[in-house]
Amino acid sequence: MRIHVVAAVLRDRDGRVLLAERCNDPAFSGLWEFPGGKTDPRETPELALRRELAEELGIEAVRFERLQALDYDYPNRLVHLDFFLVTEWQSQVRPMDGQALRWVLPAELKTEELMPANGALVELLQSLSNSPAWRATAAGA
Repeated sequence: MRIHVVAAVLRDRDGRVLLAERCNDPAFSGLWEFPGGKTDPRETPELALRRELAEELGIEAVRFERLQALDYDYPNRLVHLDFFLVTEWQSQVRPMDGQALRWVLPAELKTEELMPANGALVELLQSLSNSPAWRATAAGA
């Protein structure tokens, strides 16, 4: 059975995206990911995204759009991921679970530092970040 997961690509005014260090998962210790988590059974991906961002980062997502969906098979779990680009939110981003956070430009993303499923998004983000629209859109609170 596949686990349905939502993940947020928060983009700030400088075109950087937010990464969170993976916590409480010895199999992937030291890796980074886009914030998010599992959807509840009766939750839409959009509601799950809002809930996860409030729980993990203390923010309320205001403007977002689906970027990419994919299935990924880890040795111990099968996941379906919905990635969302979040360009506007309320409140300051803060690590609610004590996880390390860092802002990076898409060109600086390194797939070997990311959870394997998140690495599939790197090429898309690097391509999008070269467009004028990426740089022109303001984000954040």
